[in-house]
Amino acid sequence: MQPTVAAVAVSPRHGFSKPLQASIRLIAGWGVAGDAHSGALVKHRSRVAKNPAQPNLRQVHLIHAELLDELDLAPGAVGENVTVRGVDLLSLPEGALLMLGAAAVVRVSGLRNPCSQLDKYRPGLMKAMLGRDACGGLVRKSGVMATVLTGGDVRPGDAVRVVLPEGEQRRLVPV
Repeated sequence: MQPTVAAVAVSPRHGFSKPLQASIRLIAGWGVAGDAHSGALVKHRSRVAKNPAQPNLRQVHLIHAELLDELDLAPGAVGENVTVRGVDLLSLPEGALLMLGAAAVVRVSGLRNPCSQLDKYRPGLMKAMLGRDACGGLVRKSGVMATVLTGGDVRPGDAVRVVLPEGEQRRLVPV
């Protein structure tokens, strides 16, 4: 099965879920047009409180549809902008490029760190978004964060292509 975009979502307000859209526009160095988390500098409220001058490594939140299927969640429910199917996002290294549709390119910056808002949406969801690997290490399953390198429109049904970085590949950490 060819990796594809399953759904796209945007919200102009800080909140938890994001409404689905027919398409979204990604803007290089900025994020998703019209989204509360877009911008060159950090927009997530907890990070703004610590240091509002830090770069925004969380311009686009991507999640794998297979996780949403497993947890019986609708796309957009946990605040992601792009839901993809057929891509193992959690195994990608830092700096992996995702070509979304005809033009858009995002660079994976790190893991999304699940937060307690998940349990406000559905009790037990925070625990469901965390797991353990074979060595007992914590696995964050709530998707990845990315920055926009090349803008473009992204729609459900668009192809997703992965380009791995050259050289040493670094494991994703929360951003």
